[in-house]
Amino acid sequence: MTSLKLHIDDAVSPAHPNVRRIDPADLRDALVKGLDDFMAMPTFALFLVAVYPIIGLILFWLTFGLNMMQLVFPLIAGFALIGPLAAIGLYELSRRREQGLAISLGALKDIHFPCIRAISALGVVLMAIFFAWLGAAMAVYRLTFGDWVPPSIAEFVHQVFTTPAGWTLIIVGCSVGLLLGIVAFTISVVSVPMLLDRDVGVVTAVETSIRVVLANPQTMALWGLIVAGALMIGSLPFLIGLSVVFPVLGHSTWHLYRAAVEA
Repeated sequence: MTSLKLHIDDAVSPAHPNVRRIDPADLRDALVKGLDDFMAMPTFALFLVAVYPIIGLILFWLTFGLNMMQLVFPLIAGFALIGPLAAIGLYELSRRREQGLAISLGALKDIHFPCIRAISALGVVLMAIFFAWLGAAMAVYRLTFGDWVPPSIAEFVHQVFTTPAGWTLIIVGCSVGLLLGIVAFTISVVSVPMLLDRDVGVVTAVETSIRVVLANPQTMALWGLIVAGALMIGSLPFLIGLSVVFPVLGHSTWHLYRAAVEA
């Protein structure tokens, strides 16, 4: 991690915490610490996120069972939008290990959320973005393919990658998803771990998260690409890899929060 941090704000208070400038070295440091956390307590991490691929597989089953395979990619991509909420338990594990507290499964039942209402409110916003993404994905599909129902995965892939309608679907769909993803990432990358760590309101947490992104646009963009790429790799095959990728990213995000927001 870089030894010198440039302070962004002069007036620092609990309601206006100071944010730091970070660089790729800090991202590497966060990933190393996140992997170390996972290796130190993999059983707990796997226990906490086992439901993640299970839910994904259930959604896959429902998608194929209802002949709506056009929603497979939006569902996978949408996981990234609500990932910060699913990672709350991982943030708590890293926080406890950092402070030398018990990290057994029994201790996790005593997790205390100083701002449970704020976390819930932010969760509602992230879920709204998630459903907005699914709705937008379906709207774009209908505009490009109408009421056509893919008869098979092979035919759907063929139509998407070899026809003008498919290319339009990819370009417009990915553009909408990128916009919503940037919004979700900007308001949640720091705010969710901050709400767990400090007794602050959702407005302060979201505002701090936005300031971190604005102060470090290139570094945070790189972090977003790392997260998206890792989740994509972890989704293969059948989301099983997320049982490792997701907890490592969750722990790493906690350490990134520590690097970006002054204690």
